[in-house]
Amino acid sequence: MAEPPLKGIRVIELARILAGPWAGQLLADLGADVIKVENPDGGDDTRKWGPPFVEGRDGENLSAAYYHSCNRGKRSVALDFSTSEGAATVRKLVATADVLIENFKLGGLKKYGLDYETLHKINPRLVYCSITGFGQDGPYAPRPGYDFIIQGMAGMMSITGAAGGEPQKAGVAISDIFTGLYSVIAIQAALRHAETTGQGQYIDMALFDTQISVLGNQNLNYLVSGKSPVQMGNAHMNIAPYEVVPVRDGHIILAVGNDGQFQRFCHVIDLNDLPGDPDFATNAARVGNRAKLRAAIVERLANYDKAPLLAKLETAGVPASPINTIGEMFADPQAIARGMRLDLDDGHGNKLPSVRAPMLMSETPPAYNRPSPRLGEHTDEILAELERQGE
Repeated sequence: MAEPPLKGIRVIELARILAGPWAGQLLADLGADVIKVENPDGGDDTRKWGPPFVEGRDGENLSAAYYHSCNRGKRSVALDFSTSEGAATVRKLVATADVLIENFKLGGLKKYGLDYETLHKINPRLVYCSITGFGQDGPYAPRPGYDFIIQGMAGMMSITGAAGGEPQKAGVAISDIFTGLYSVIAIQAALRHAETTGQGQYIDMALFDTQISVLGNQNLNYLVSGKSPVQMGNAHMNIAPYEVVPVRDGHIILAVGNDGQFQRFCHVIDLNDLPGDPDFATNAARVGNRAKLRAAIVERLANYDKAPLLAKLETAGVPASPINTIGEMFADPQAIARGMRLDLDDGHGNKLPSVRAPMLMSETPPAYNRPSPRLGEHTDEILAELERQGE
């Protein structure tokens, strides 16, 4: 089996919190040597974003769970690049690198000589990925970027939450995470360009742009109709019944996507008159009459318990599922079979929990050989490498 696909690529990560580190972690999973540059005074802010904190076998605080969610596979070097000496060391690292990821405010690295124009002269092949809230231009460019605010400004919260209720953000920082993913896509494309031309480039990634782009069909619903989609709780604007429904002992997800599935669903719960009713015979009719449809379904499902109903729906080929807690999800046989949980040896007698990247590659599988690093854990090792390279 071959080595991970990005083996031999070096990434310098001048990023903290989530979007930049998420991109760095994924590149590390794919085999890149990701060097995380952290301030010696505390390091990445998320090291303190707890509880919960990961505790070593001797009771040592090994940083917050949040930090470990997005820093697997990296090496940590503690450098204060606000000093001339620290900035010079980072420039030496960049001279050996293929990629730099940073998420400072607009122009925030220029005063340290770590901006793209300066570093491009040092390393013309460098792919420089800058992640900000609003991008490098436009009236909001100088503003800081916070996932919560981006979800609000970029439309996500206007379509999330119960109909008529308070707008809701997603349960995780999706603007940050999606921006990290799109950054990796752009970085890999830019690396391909650098391989063929010898020239790096500047990548301008904005949380605002990303959040707009991932609204998917809701964007087109507006652009085609001229009407902004609204909050619909767990219902779907374009499909019915496609929502959470109550049963006798809780709730399930019902995801009926076509007329055949609707017919089979109605047969399972003994509502055989509905598929022949013009109000419900087609998806368009069901969407137009969703309130009446839901009332009929909810009345009937009050007689059913989750587990036996889900078993019958699965046998009938009707998409439906339980609503698992995160604990139930990790205990699910499918999550176990797919090996989603990782426990990584940190070299100090501890097993650190992690979650694998959702990529299974037959010839060049991702590598999970290194857990999240301790602050400055690899400083001496990395500086010694620089000395050897300078000899």
